[in-house]
Amino acid sequence: MARKKKEECKAPPAWLTSFGDLMSLLLTFFILLYSMSTISLEKFYQAIKGIIEAFGGHYVIYEQRVINGKNIPVQMPDMYPKMRSRQKIEEKLHEIRQMLKRLGINSEVAKFGTSIRLRINTDKLFPPGEDRPYPQAIPIIMEICRKLKELDLPLTIEGYTDNTPIHTKRFPSNWELSAARATAILRLFIQCGYDPKKLSAAGCGPYHPIAPNNTPEGRAKNRRIEIVIHLPM
Repeated sequence: MARKKKEECKAPPAWLTSFGDLMSLLLTFFILLYSMSTISLEKFYQAIKGIIEAFGGHYVIYEQRVINGKNIPVQMPDMYPKMRSRQKIEEKLHEIRQMLKRLGINSEVAKFGTSIRLRINTDKLFPPGEDRPYPQAIPIIMEICRKLKELDLPLTIEGYTDNTPIHTKRFPSNWELSAARATAILRLFIQCGYDPKKLSAAGCGPYHPIAPNNTPEGRAKNRRIEIVIHLPM
């Protein structure tokens, strides 16, 4: 007697076929609805106005002009942070680096996910062990500020030193020296007209080197100011 051939796969339940047909019909129905629908420009205008107000902007779109189908630029002067493309920021940093290079000041740019850092060697900005910039360095710092002010983005100015100890009445350690240098740059930025609400300063001392401290070249590289540009989210 021949054996009954074993089924390779179980047959799907009977209800699954009907369910699949129902889903197909519903999908077709919604596609037809979408194809016959029209966009309400009035409701679209109201939605855009609500979004702009939620982000702190001023709506300047006039309903009649939107309904007529014209493209009106949306200006949001109070919206924070103002959107700036990464490319524009990098171009501005390139200008600053070229200026510093002509003046014989070493600098570099380090890119991170949410920020870009402009690293500037301090040997030609500050006398050794001091937080007051050289008189000839002040116009350079002010020019850096003027270029960055065009971006109108939040900045953190960080001071760094090498591992050579310092112990003076004014600066008991490199912590105080690095913080004082960062604050000195910040004050010059405020004098330049940068919005104080978008500025902060930090002193990091010798504890975040970017080069070995066992050579003069490495120590010089670690003596730096970093201007951290916080990118808009």
